[in-house]
Amino acid sequence: MPDHPRSSPVLVVEDDGLIRMDLADLLSDMGLAVIEAGNADQALKVMDTLPAISALLTDIDMPGSMNGIELAHLTATRHPTCPLVIISGRYNPADGTLPDGAVFLSKPISEQMLKRTLTAMKLMTGDSE
Repeated sequence: MPDHPRSSPVLVVEDDGLIRMDLADLLSDMGLAVIEAGNADQALKVMDTLPAISALLTDIDMPGSMNGIELAHLTATRHPTCPLVIISGRYNPADGTLPDGAVFLSKPISEQMLKRTLTAMKLMTGDSE
């Protein structure tokens, strides 16, 4: 069994409070537990206190000691089976930039795209509403 059980929260890391709230609401409406962080430093504190997260969904461009791609790489090292979703409205990462298995989504993110991505990552079943 992976170390990211479905009952563990999805960690949403986004510095824009409105976008973070919107993503958290979408995930909650899909039946997933969510915990929010405004930057990578806050996200690392969350990961240090929680036994597991079911997935990391992070923006790329954020204030703090590292960006979302660096956070994703660190998460992949610490939690190798944790699904990673990297999002941005400004950047389209070059091939080889993201950790292996990470998914990139361009903002704005539709509910359908998020559902398809989470279903492919086995965080949801295909029939979830």
